[in-house]
Amino acid sequence: MRQRLLPKAGFSVSELGLGCEHLQGKDEGLIREVVGAALDGGINILDLFMSEPNVRTNIGRALGNRRDRVAVQGHIGSAWLDGQYTRTRDLEQCRRFFDDLLRRLNTEYMDIGMIHFVDDLQDWRAIEKGPVMEYAQSLKASGRIRATGMSSHNAQVALEAVRSGLIDVLMFSINPAYDLLHETTLIDDLFKGETYQAQTLRGVNPVRAELYRSCEASGVGITVMKTLGAGALLEAKSSPFGTALTVPQLARYALDRPGVASVLVGCTSPEQVENYLRYETLDEASLDYSSALGSTAAYSLAGRCMYCNHCLPCPARIDIAQVNKYLDLAEQQAQPVASVLDHYRLLEAHAGDCLACGLCEERCPFQVPVRQRMQQAKALFGL
Repeated sequence: MRQRLLPKAGFSVSELGLGCEHLQGKDEGLIREVVGAALDGGINILDLFMSEPNVRTNIGRALGNRRDRVAVQGHIGSAWLDGQYTRTRDLEQCRRFFDDLLRRLNTEYMDIGMIHFVDDLQDWRAIEKGPVMEYAQSLKASGRIRATGMSSHNAQVALEAVRSGLIDVLMFSINPAYDLLHETTLIDDLFKGETYQAQTLRGVNPVRAELYRSCEASGVGITVMKTLGAGALLEAKSSPFGTALTVPQLARYALDRPGVASVLVGCTSPEQVENYLRYETLDEASLDYSSALGSTAAYSLAGRCMYCNHCLPCPARIDIAQVNKYLDLAEQQAQPVASVLDHYRLLEAHAGDCLACGLCEERCPFQVPVRQRMQQAKALFGL
């Protein structure tokens, strides 16, 4: 496995990493198999933003005595309150759930303390001068984190954070579709054909390009999320480019951006890990993505759910990402509605329980029309 340096952090990581979000809700045995396959294959970085207690404990057990050989991104500001994930800037909650992460992973430190999900300039400016950053700096000074990081989907916010000099690692969403867009483009317009047909939007957006260059120049290493666009870029019918890209092509695209150190892809079986690791053995022709990006299609993925759970907590306790996932499966006819319905019924709360409060839409980094989606799911599934 090839490795790349995180310059400001001062250590190297494998160019392929493991995103662990899809392991939440899986049993301990499967988590051991997935994490074990990743480590055996040379992966030495994983991201653990989830605050749910069981998945933290089970990943800790899966790491076992190999913990010190793995760089773990642990998030500051990801909390588990009233049985649900939530993002917080409350200092005591940040401390409580960071300490919880250390305890459940049976470790005394995180390699990267990742300030969690900063997509708003006002939020960043409050963090920059406030107690959350002070806390992160104190963790680094005491050796409880080796490097300070921040996760973001917003290029302008991320660029300000990099220029501040306060972060060592940036976790950022990178794929070829996102990179074409103007930084002020609404997420609802991300995949509309006219957006890609505009002459000025061909190639990487200048703000995103400046972000990547700034990271490389300042030594801020980038770890990549949303590489596959929630799987949409893997299918011709759902890709804005009108053709399917492969996981290796999308990984290579992200790794080709300046400043990128590692691409983190979620896997839910050891077989998926093995297929992912094939990247290291493929020839250049198999990794080439240029032909697929030569033209775009007038196909809209506006407001597509990325299943990231940033919309939570839900006052009605709906697992919004899971509802959206089942709705997508049914609408795309990936599975018969009757088969999806059996799984949907097992959820603790259903789309029909939605209060239409809109809090989820305010939190969603991809501007998914959640309330409308809940209505669609209720009509389709009858609950």
